[in-house]
Amino acid sequence: MKKRHEQKLVILSMLLLLALNLPLLLLFDNSKPIFGFPIIYIYIFSAWLFSVAISYFIIKRYYE
Repeated sequence: MKKRHEQKLVILSMLLLLALNLPLLLLFDNSKPIFGFPIIYIYIFSAWLFSVAISYFIIKRYYE
C-alpha cells in the first residue's frame, strides 16, 4: 500500500477516535428522539458508517 493511502487511513482513525470520545458523545446525549431513535445512537452509527465508507473509497482507489 502506498504511503499516502496509509496516512489517510491513520488520519481517518484519529478522527474516528476523536468523534467517539466521551466528551463529544455527551454532547449528543439528549432525550429527544429522531424517528424513534435516540440522537446518540444516530450519531454513533453515522460516524461508524462514514468511517467505513471513507475507508472503502481509500482502499478501492488503491487497488485501481
